[in-house]
Amino acid sequence: MPKRLSAVAAALGVCVSLAALAQDVVVFDDVNVVPMDEERVLEARTVIVREGRIESIVEAGEAEIPADALVIDGGGRYLVPGLAEMHAHVPPTNDSRYLEEVLFLYVANGVTTARGMLGEPGHLPLKERIARHEVLGPRLYTSGPSLSAQSVRSPEEAARIVREQAAAGYDFVKLHPGLTRAEFDTAVEAAREAGIELAGHVSEDVGVERALEARQATIDHLDGYLQYLVPESERDAAAAGFFGIGLADRVDDARIAQAVEATRAARVHVVPTQTLLEHWAAPSPTADELAARPEMAYVSPQTRQQWLQSKRQIMQAPGYTEEKARRAIDVRRRLVKALHDVDPSLLLLGSDAPQVFNVPGFSLHHELESIVAAGLTPYEALRTGTIHPAQFFDAEDEFGRIAPGLAADLVLVDRNPLEDVAALRNPAGVMVRGRWLDRGELDARLAQIAERYR
Repeated sequence: MPKRLSAVAAALGVCVSLAALAQDVVVFDDVNVVPMDEERVLEARTVIVREGRIESIVEAGEAEIPADALVIDGGGRYLVPGLAEMHAHVPPTNDSRYLEEVLFLYVANGVTTARGMLGEPGHLPLKERIARHEVLGPRLYTSGPSLSAQSVRSPEEAARIVREQAAAGYDFVKLHPGLTRAEFDTAVEAAREAGIELAGHVSEDVGVERALEARQATIDHLDGYLQYLVPESERDAAAAGFFGIGLADRVDDARIAQAVEATRAARVHVVPTQTLLEHWAAPSPTADELAARPEMAYVSPQTRQQWLQSKRQIMQAPGYTEEKARRAIDVRRRLVKALHDVDPSLLLLGSDAPQVFNVPGFSLHHELESIVAAGLTPYEALRTGTIHPAQFFDAEDEFGRIAPGLAADLVLVDRNPLEDVAALRNPAGVMVRGRWLDRGELDARLAQIAERYR
């Protein structure tokens, strides 16, 4: 007889042994499938997973369920592809407990793919260990240590680091601020020759125009865009401040279409990390309100205090005003909507976690809600974290949808996320490339992390 696990029982905290969770065959029975190939729901389906891949999707009651299968009783819940966090930070490998906690926080929130935006040599073997299920975590794409004003002191050094990271096997090279135009240009040429891409920030000396011309793979945080929207005669690097907020009152709205068209023409992808700005620099929610959120239970008291102090420092910085911050966030939302309207595939979901008030995994749900607030529908917002990342990595046959042959990266939720992206919070269970974690196991491990930081 098949082993049967009710999602209702799982939600009540009934745990299954890890041996059972590692079944070769897992069946989701009576689920509504959100395949994400188009805006639709396949109602009352049975999904069979074998050896970590989706084998078939058939109407409920018509599947021949293998005798040794672990059967998840979906009870009419919704099965959704796992999410991609396209601006994640993975801790160093020298603190294995903290590393495993952060990776688990991603998974517990339905994140099954992560692009690590500040890597180290230890992340290369970690990537392979995650793929072999030796470490629980999202599928990992990673950079090495970043190019920045601290790591690069000449164009030649920039080129050398790019070549070394390409040879080491990193997926891309991370850019941090502070590069000179000559250092950036040399890095671009070295990356082209070595077959690796550059991604991340836009240095002041480079500017969005040059980053687009160079076809930087991604521009994260919409870095440099507020400066781009200010007429050149009114740009003031000293006044720009945090992601250009200090120039928000000088933005020419008519330049939004120009910026968007230049981005589309260059085929440069954008990871807005809108929630980072809305948490860090916006007057509301307040620092105290953010610190009181339930997910802060999974952050150390020292980190919470650092985040409180950081938000207060931003709001006390020279040139900062609440009006400028609100204006900056409004302009950024209009940029997000305009980018989507000219080419939806250019938008990638990312929240920059762990960062100020952005707890890994949890922050991606805030990001989805911020993207919806910018004017996208729930379906359009979900594509930025499913289909679009798969396209970006040229991995459409691996993840991003629910279809036979793809990796079984799946999230089981109570409500239809095409009606409300908040439905993805607190999933009934998560499957990471075939490994099933029910709500009971998720809660038990979350409780362990919270206890550590109590």
